[in-house]
Amino acid sequence: MTRISIHHRQPIPDSYRAARVSSLFNVTEDADFRLSIEADLDAQPWQIGLVVGPSGSGKSSIAKALFAMDASPQKWPDAPLIDAIAPAGDFDDVTGALAAVGLGSVPSWLRAYRHLSTGEQFRADLARILAERPALAVVDEFTSTIDRQVARIGAAAFAKAWRRGEGQFVAVTCHEDVADWLQPDWIIDTRAPEFRWRRLRRPPRIGMDIHRVDGSLWPAFEPHHYLKLPRMIAATYYAGFVEGAPVAHLAVSTRPGLKEARACRLVIMPEWQGAGLGLRFLNEIAALWRRGLNRYEKPMPMLFHTSHPGLCAALRRDPLWAQVSAHLVGEARAKSAASLAAARLRKGRPANSGGGYGGHFRAVQGFRYVE
Repeated sequence: MTRISIHHRQPIPDSYRAARVSSLFNVTEDADFRLSIEADLDAQPWQIGLVVGPSGSGKSSIAKALFAMDASPQKWPDAPLIDAIAPAGDFDDVTGALAAVGLGSVPSWLRAYRHLSTGEQFRADLARILAERPALAVVDEFTSTIDRQVARIGAAAFAKAWRRGEGQFVAVTCHEDVADWLQPDWIIDTRAPEFRWRRLRRPPRIGMDIHRVDGSLWPAFEPHHYLKLPRMIAATYYAGFVEGAPVAHLAVSTRPGLKEARACRLVIMPEWQGAGLGLRFLNEIAALWRRGLNRYEKPMPMLFHTSHPGLCAALRRDPLWAQVSAHLVGEARAKSAASLAAARLRKGRPANSGGGYGGHFRAVQGFRYVE
């Protein structure tokens, strides 16, 4: 059992105002801060710890005394996130870390840290810890400056990803609401003060209502899609709602012959990314189409194509999906332009418009729902 005693000395200053305050409020000896707590961190293995308590209750002092390290955030270079995080590491590890903590908005990966929103910076800090995997990481003011919805979802996403590997992580915060989502192995409460081990539980479940919609919600989701694409033609649109707020979007069309369905435009609103809602949402709609619960009243397997590395990794891990294709580069633009020109000539139109698709290096991977 380790006993930690914090004593910040502060004699009463020899000034008129200090003397008047001490007299008014009967502070007769000193204004010292004292805190003592016993914490047996070696009693069992652990990966995540939480130090929680009101402001000024000694949280940061306890963390520094226990772990002998600075809990202040690391400085960020003035470079895009994709280059700033683990620059000597593997590309897939970095993108996986960004996706794991819910920072799945690809345009954000190309921005410098200082150009991100406060919520995005919080998730970027967590992604950096995940990608660099220190043996021990301590984060002070954990979730203190962000919206509580982002805080809870971000904490749950990080905890799930952190427990897949090695290392120990300690969050220091004044917000007790993250405990159920972070699911720490132990908690130090500086208000009591006390140390206690806790049993791991599942984070709170998030209920989602899924409805068919008319496509009018796509403009609200489109800015958060990793590609800039128009609405799908002749598609069936679905939206997922949490407590009445739209948080998920998917469009489904059919392939020739009504033999297969093809899903696209999967988007989860940024504040809900990382909680696993996207895959659950996609799986539920794929299951509906597989059972014939669609406007064609015909059972159809579903295909899904994406180039998002985090989503590709999640689909490969999911036993309900099997990978069926992988194009490492996009189609040749010149070939597409020639095909379009030939089609225009067949219709009696001029062939010299110069249009064409492709010419990119985007690797597209295809998956089929196999449940």
